[in-house]
Amino acid sequence: MLTDYIQEALGRAQYELLQDEEPYYGEVPELPGVWASGRTLEDCRANLKEVIEGWIALRLQRGLPVPPLGTRRIEPAKEMAIGG
Repeated sequence: MLTDYIQEALGRAQYELLQDEEPYYGEVPELPGVWASGRTLEDCRANLKEVIEGWIALRLQRGLPVPPLGTRRIEPAKEMAIGG
């Protein structure tokens, strides 16, 4: 589920070449604030994957929804009651 969502996000990423030390810039428009840069396209893509993972974790930790990407969804786990 998580891997599929991340792969979908990476598939939707848009990349630009900038005049900078890290000239490759990538973002996922459907995920606000998700962007990364790198010296190569491969570096940028790897960095973007890490940002997506952290972004998802933070949203789930804060109880915020993770927007669906096509048919890919991440639903927060339901709390389990621990009793005795």
